[in-house]
Amino acid sequence: MGQTQSYFTEEQLLEYEDCTYFTRHEIIKIYEHFMTLCKTEPGQLTKQEVKTLPEVAVNPFKDRIIDIFSDDGTMSFEDYLDMLSVFSDQATKDVKASIAFRIYDMDGDGFLGYQDLYDTIERMCFRAKEKGEQLQTQEIASIARQILAETDMDSDDKLSYVEFEHIISRAPDFAK
Repeated sequence: MGQTQSYFTEEQLLEYEDCTYFTRHEIIKIYEHFMTLCKTEPGQLTKQEVKTLPEVAVNPFKDRIIDIFSDDGTMSFEDYLDMLSVFSDQATKDVKASIAFRIYDMDGDGFLGYQDLYDTIERMCFRAKEKGEQLQTQEIASIARQILAETDMDSDDKLSYVEFEHIISRAPDFAK
């Protein structure tokens, strides 16, 4: 219990437990780990430090993830805890869907338009690109157009969050 008190007040721990999918013990362990990661500035991870974390380094959306969980280009413990919580196994499918939508909404307009889908597909194919097996521009464009054609329920050439939720409701592996 003394270790808990040296990091957080009881009120802070209760708030973290309420706002995340972690237990008190997990929060303390995450904090201890977070502090070992902060090389440049105590209690803050720079964008570059976050990009090199094993959990993020190979993700083709790492810059989008950092932007969503950090307002100023650095990541505080609370930002880091939120990020880990959303991507944890305990997070609900709805929470994961909300974050995925924000990640894929590259232009931040609240919809997934053609360009958002194109950019998302292109990023998802980054491993193939590294192996020289990348999709051609026309193929990516065709896939993006096909996704819109098949899923845009109100024919406005963009996907709302509700339309996105409908798509992922048919994808049982989405939240895994």
